[in-house]
Amino acid sequence: MKIKFLFITIVFLYATTTLAQSGGINFTLAFPQGEFKENVDRLGYGGSLQVLFFNPTPDFPASFGINLGYINYGSESRREPFSYTIPDVFVDVDRTNNLVNFHLLFQLISPTGTFRPYVEGLFGGSYIFTETSINSRNYDEVASSTNFDDFAWNYGAGGGFFILLSDEMEGELSSLFLDLKVRYLFGSEAEYLKEGSVILGDNGRVAYQVSKSKTDLLTVNLGVVAYFSGIF
Repeated sequence: MKIKFLFITIVFLYATTTLAQSGGINFTLAFPQGEFKENVDRLGYGGSLQVLFFNPTPDFPASFGINLGYINYGSESRREPFSYTIPDVFVDVDRTNNLVNFHLLFQLISPTGTFRPYVEGLFGGSYIFTETSINSRNYDEVASSTNFDDFAWNYGAGGGFFILLSDEMEGELSSLFLDLKVRYLFGSEAEYLKEGSVILGDNGRVAYQVSKSKTDLLTVNLGVVAYFSGIF
């Protein structure tokens, strides 16, 4: 499954550097909804990148592209001896619960003006995984392992607005916008771990308390979008 998302990331980077007419970066707050909230009742955070492949015009005020996002929905940390035979050296053991999503994106937007509202639709999937890593005091990773992972399909809709920051950019950039939006994603059923789901037993044994539910999310996003060409 990691190989699939590595391939998706490569495709995203290729599209960003060769095909994109606009690109954006956002900070994301994620609020689990429905069944997902019953199991994960905490705020998630992360970010997203998006590229659109052509600019809207008054005759066709729409665009399409791709969106790649990351959300952390839980974490735990502790200090442990490096090993039973080296008890006087300590390392940090960090565990994170993560969600990486990839979506095809369709956007309908007001193509002119300083304030430009828009609506959008999304379809794609989410890779949900829990990872544990060992880090030195200098935050260098010593080792890591994926404890559990799964995949969920999702689709959704969103809306927001652009506020023009500058239309006198130099070089290949033509304009820069502040971007504020809200999205609701309906996620299919998946299995996952949450904070406290990894139980450490005696003699090095580990048990997982696996949760299973739909994976709906409400996200609030704030960022910037840059246009490279077109009427903007």
